[in-house]
Amino acid sequence: MPKDNPPPSPARRLFGTDGIRGTANQAPMDAGTALRLGQAAGRYFNRGAHRHRVVIGKDTRLSGYMLEPALTAGFIGAGMDVVLVGPLPTPAIALLTRSLRADLGVMISASHNPYEDNGIKLFGPDGLKLTDEQEAAIEALMAGDLAAAMVAPSRLGRASRLEDAPGRYIEAAKSSFPRGRTLEGLRIVVDCAHGAGYRVAPTVLWELGAEVVPVGVAPDGFNINKGVGSTAPGALATLVQERRADLGIALDGDADRVVLVDEGGQLVDGDQILALIARSWLAQDRLRGGAVVATVMSNMGLERFLAARGLGLLRTSVGDRYVGERMREAGCNLGGEQSGHMIMPDFGTTGDGLIAALQVLAVLVEEQRPASEVLRCFAPLPQRLVNVRFAGASPLNDPGVKAAIAAEEAALGTRGRVLIRASGTEPVIRVMAEAEDQALVESTVAKLADAIRAKARGA
Repeated sequence: MPKDNPPPSPARRLFGTDGIRGTANQAPMDAGTALRLGQAAGRYFNRGAHRHRVVIGKDTRLSGYMLEPALTAGFIGAGMDVVLVGPLPTPAIALLTRSLRADLGVMISASHNPYEDNGIKLFGPDGLKLTDEQEAAIEALMAGDLAAAMVAPSRLGRASRLEDAPGRYIEAAKSSFPRGRTLEGLRIVVDCAHGAGYRVAPTVLWELGAEVVPVGVAPDGFNINKGVGSTAPGALATLVQERRADLGIALDGDADRVVLVDEGGQLVDGDQILALIARSWLAQDRLRGGAVVATVMSNMGLERFLAARGLGLLRTSVGDRYVGERMREAGCNLGGEQSGHMIMPDFGTTGDGLIAALQVLAVLVEEQRPASEVLRCFAPLPQRLVNVRFAGASPLNDPGVKAAIAAEEAALGTRGRVLIRASGTEPVIRVMAEAEDQALVESTVAKLADAIRAKARGA
């Protein structure tokens, strides 16, 4: 069974694969924990004689109004100045952290989760997500006596609001599009999931010349990701066909990932986007490292597509942070996830759904062909993913479940693969199988999901 996303070590009970996440107004997503996080992270990064600064952004969830001031109070008490930027995409926070020479960036978001949840992601001064070791150190400080983190009254930080933050990100996103090219003549439907990209994404596309049909741009604190966005692209697909649009773009709640819909309403996932960008950049001699980095979830069709062009596919555990780390190790400048996180260090330090979409649009403009032709780079192997929710201890530790997994792996042999992993953000076991035969895939997933469900029910 491929190894993926081991549970956080005892030293990291709060932090999962992408920061801290949970139900809003319940531990650990309550004001008290956010306050302590601000104090602990403030103490951890409050080093040196310079004036210390943290950038805080958020998506559109109601609970952001609770977590933002709690974090702000913690950082100010630890002697750090706070720059508030309001609702902006996660990649914008990473960008601003670097451009403002801040010590730390904070994004308050639970990504594609419903409004009831929220989360906190931390970025270092380089705009990269914190390492496991840094998160463990901050969590250890949170568990201890934080009195030492509190500075004297004369050294308290200040809070201010950066009014032109959206404009800075808009210009950065536009600069990723080829100079001298425009989107004139293209009709684009963009679904912002009532989330963090609801203002900036339509603006970028419009300023580049597209006719923009915006969807999911009326956040009310409760409707983020509700029937819209990258995890619910059905309505977008219908609208693309109704409006005879050239492309549909679906972002998630914090706009760090994207899926696309072609002019015929067909969904295009992250694997196809990676393949297209890799092909385009290879032709332009822009692709570095001789490989693309993706996770264990990416389809074997992508691997074969890249191999036919002399490129490797380097696989990592699920999580864009792990993709980014492997990219830096291998010297690659393209990586991502099937779910739509695309990391392109030529333009930013973390996943950026809008900039990834712009790379695809650049190819559409260059080749003057429909999206349905351009975005079908390879035929994916049949793949099936089922989520099994559980309570209590992980069913994956049960000997019977382990035996069932081993039996299905042996039955598949070289005809396919099985991937079983625990989610890093919720009590869910993800069961995936992939093979050239659809019926084999379906039966394999059904058997394994049934075995895990039986253990989860205590059978």
